[in-house]
Amino acid sequence: MTTPPTLILHHYPSSPFSEKVRLMLGYKNIPWKSVVIPMVSPKPDLIALTGGYRKTPVLQIGADIYCDTALIADVLEHIEPLPALYPEPSKGMARTLAQWADSTLFWASMAYNLQPRGVAQLFEHAPPEAAQAFALDRKAMSAGMARQRPQDAAAAYRSYLRRLSDMLDDRPFLLGDMPCITDFAMYHPLWFTRVRTSVLAGLLDATPAVLDWMDRMAAMGHGAMEKSSAQDAIAVALASTPSALHSDVFQDEHGIALGSEVRVCAETFGQEPTQGELVAATRMHYTLRRTDERAGLVHVHFPRIGYSLQAVAAA
Repeated sequence: MTTPPTLILHHYPSSPFSEKVRLMLGYKNIPWKSVVIPMVSPKPDLIALTGGYRKTPVLQIGADIYCDTALIADVLEHIEPLPALYPEPSKGMARTLAQWADSTLFWASMAYNLQPRGVAQLFEHAPPEAAQAFALDRKAMSAGMARQRPQDAAAAYRSYLRRLSDMLDDRPFLLGDMPCITDFAMYHPLWFTRVRTSVLAGLLDATPAVLDWMDRMAAMGHGAMEKSSAQDAIAVALASTPSALHSDVFQDEHGIALGSEVRVCAETFGQEPTQGELVAATRMHYTLRRTDERAGLVHVHFPRIGYSLQAVAAA
């Protein structure tokens, strides 16, 4: 019998995208190890694994490092296919709605959540400099992005909540009788409002069907979690060998050959690049091979959608 892989989630408690993954792990009943990372830079232990990428969360399986929750969801589905995150026949719709939730819905909700009252609650038990450090860190990560004003975000957010409520008129979850990737992607921004900036959660009261759905989602829990440390996670990577790459067809839109030195970075928020050797470019993801003095040889994986690939000019 094959021993299931040990999953290590690098995250922090108030991260909304981390809550998305934590709930998926609970839904699929996959045991996992928890490494709590800093909310803001510097994140030297995480960078030792990712090579530059510093958004949250990151999933580690041995010497394989998976960035972005869209890719992490696919990995969890491969490890434990049931219950499915992408059930037929609504698989395409579920993915499309999840992408909308992770972008449009997320940014409207966070522009609303991170108005002064929300930030004050988020850091009410932290020293004054913590809120300032968070603001400066997120300003650097969102350089060049258009951000909504809280008033405009509130108007959009209310409209989106009504649309979600309409989807829940005659079913317990957004696309049917069971949750799918759409539910997890739409839940986590609302979770942040309800749990982390609850002083602003009154706008949820206008959509009681959404609140009932949120209760059903929260009831899944986070599954069996064991605390770990960043040092232990790095040691795991150092002692491991990256998994063999699948024989997926190389899909080239850039004219960059496998084996080339490249950089991958997010297209919008958090554009810190990861540099390495391009060893896979499939229909769904990129894989870079890189070596770190602490973590050793690792493969860092990114989804294609939302990320740019550039060749590194020879010195």
